[in-house]
Amino acid sequence: MWKNPKELIMLSKYKKQAKTAGVIFIILGLIGAIYPVFASFATVIFVSWLMLFAGIFAGYFTYITDKHDWSGWLKSIILIGVALYMLLSPLGGIATLGLLFSIYFFMDAFTGFMLSSSIYPNKGWGLWAINAVLSLLIAVIFVVGWPFSSMYLIGLLVGFSLFFDGIALLMAGNAMEAIEKNDS
Repeated sequence: MWKNPKELIMLSKYKKQAKTAGVIFIILGLIGAIYPVFASFATVIFVSWLMLFAGIFAGYFTYITDKHDWSGWLKSIILIGVALYMLLSPLGGIATLGLLFSIYFFMDAFTGFMLSSSIYPNKGWGLWAINAVLSLLIAVIFVVGWPFSSMYLIGLLVGFSLFFDGIALLMAGNAMEAIEKNDS
């Protein structure tokens, strides 16, 4: 399958990097799940800095392209304002992220229910329905305890996501190793 030497080198690099990244993600995920408040603060700080840089770049590109584009300036000001609010008031930032997550999970539940009903009775509709129910459950948990539940839930969700991403990367690295052995 992998006859080209360049592909073999890429495969070997991917295998090694996927395993390394997988272990790091698993460790970060466990830390996030064990210390969800710490993970929530780290997530808010990370998202805040991303939004701050995005706002600065949006303002810069608005200035370069069209100084009179009020919507470009508005986007830049909102991004910078929200980022500064979240950096200066991390608890408020966590509550804000919790509210955004709940909106996301409500939307995900809605689309999951729509998709499952549109493919019913074909194979796979049940998985989409289960996914929709779980998303709805997470959204309700966020809203019922909001804003206080955000302190723990954000860290837990980020931790679980990193943990399972790490497992997936480890499995991908092992799969690449098996492919490499089969081609040898």
